[in-house]
Amino acid sequence: MPKHPVADADEKSPFGSLSPDEFYARHSVAHSSEHITNSRGLKLFTQWWTPLPPTKTIGVLCVVHGYTGESSWTVQLSSILFAKSGFATCAIDHQGHGFSDGLQAHIPDINPVVDDAISFFDSFRAKHAPGLPAFLYAESLGGAISLYITLRQKGAWSGLVLNGAMCGISDKFKPPWPLEHFLSVVAWLVPTWRVVPTRGTIVDVSFKEEWKRKLAVASPRRPTTRPRAGTALELIRVCRELQGKFEEVEVPLLICHGSEDIVCDPACVEDLYKRASSVDKTLKIYPGMWHQLVGEPEESVELVFGDIMEWLRTRALRAAKEG
Repeated sequence: MPKHPVADADEKSPFGSLSPDEFYARHSVAHSSEHITNSRGLKLFTQWWTPLPPTKTIGVLCVVHGYTGESSWTVQLSSILFAKSGFATCAIDHQGHGFSDGLQAHIPDINPVVDDAISFFDSFRAKHAPGLPAFLYAESLGGAISLYITLRQKGAWSGLVLNGAMCGISDKFKPPWPLEHFLSVVAWLVPTWRVVPTRGTIVDVSFKEEWKRKLAVASPRRPTTRPRAGTALELIRVCRELQGKFEEVEVPLLICHGSEDIVCDPACVEDLYKRASSVDKTLKIYPGMWHQLVGEPEESVELVFGDIMEWLRTRALRAAKEG
């Protein structure tokens, strides 16, 4: 497997000392981007990476980032890995995230975000790789969004990779009692108020390597303030709703999760694994690892993403063989 491009990053830039174009050339991928306008009039940033010859495209991979994340920072590095391994890879910045319009890091309703992702992914697949097997790769909140996508588009996806997926928010990270119980009142009164304390910032408890924590906060588009009340309430609601639908999950599934993840509870993905109706399902809990698996030491990153790439390539090649 090619080495994960995070090895070429530094604490200031995902591209290290190179320009973006130089970085793409080093990793043998082409890159493009565009803003699209959704049904609500918001301009959303989208981008994609494709393998350069002689690497052959064997599938499509649609990437879904997490809360306070974006498609242009550490997530982009994983996207480049997927592209150089033979997948036409695309990603969208959710409303209020990255280069997209919207109140910063505010998602009062998950459903329009799911709609945006489906609309872009369908368009990308039709335009760039019709007929090729298509997969979803998702991190954190992106895991919840991707599960909704597969529940709405049954049979449309050849597989889903969940990396640190948000199927349940850890009690170690939730707002302390009694605030969680008053959240609905606060969210109704002032939904955009950044009132919700959490036990540590997301970055501090997600990235184990110090230089990778510095890289994460170096992004000028990553908010470091508290979650807004309306968003916090919606994230808790989403987890509860999804937990009631685990039996409806049928997509081929790879679940990767750190055993020491204190943002998204490992017990919840274990429950998803047990209850999902998927015939093809794999659970990998990595001992001692945190929420952001790309934030681990290099040998751990290579282990995790080696597992992911093996799983994706096996299923893409199998799908091609089956016609």
